[in-house]
Order: sequence, then structure tokens, then C-alpha cells
Amino acid sequence: VQLQASGGGSVQAGGSLRLSCAASGRTFSSSTMGWFRQAPGKAREFVASISWNGGTTSYGDSVKGRFTISRDNAKNTVYLQVNSLKPEDTAVYYCAVRLLGHTDDANRYPYWGRGTLVTVSS
Repeated sequence: VQLQASGGGSVQAGGSLRLSCAASGRTFSSSTMGWFRQAPGKAREFVASISWNGGTTSYGDSVKGRFTISRDNAKNTVYLQVNSLKPEDTAVYYCAVRLLGHTDDANRYPYWGRGTLVTVSS
């Protein structure tokens, strides 16, 4: 499985972005997808995850109500709509995939993309 994240950029506080993660491989439609982020000098943080059919989603406490994860299995793509951005959302955002049920544990995702940088200025 190969993943390619895109959509990052520089925005002002309060702005929005839509991150995308395109996946290759036949297992995408049956896989759990997750988004994580890592800010400079900080540990990797769970952002959101979505089950294979989109029926179950989960969010980190710091992004609940502001971020929305979705997926389009026909396009092998998972999205992360990020709204009401704050300077503390500045990080490299990574998408990841696992073949089993969704979890917020980064160690349980065996496949990772290269990340896309989101920078939020105040």
C-alpha cells in the first residue's frame, strides 16, 4: 500500500483546508484510514480515523467539532476537512492505513504516507 498526502499549506487562524490522501492497492476499500499529525518537538498525535465503509469515525479531543474525516472508496482517497484552524494545529499531517478495525494508536498502523505540512499563523 502506498499513500500520498496533499492539500497542506499556510493559512491564517480561523481558516480552512482540505487534506487528501490518495492510496494505491486493492485493500483500500476494506481498510481503516487514519490521520495523525506531528508538530516540531512533539510526539505524533492522533487526529481522526474512519472505518472501511465510513460508518464509524473517531477524533482526537483537540480537533473534535473542527475537523471532519471522510472517504471515497471509488477514488481510493480519504479526506480531512480542517476548519477553524488554530496556530497549535501547525504540524505535518500524515495519513495511515491498517487492515483491521480503527484505532487511535499510531503503532497499529503499518502503512504511512509522507505527510503534508499545515502552518497556521495568528
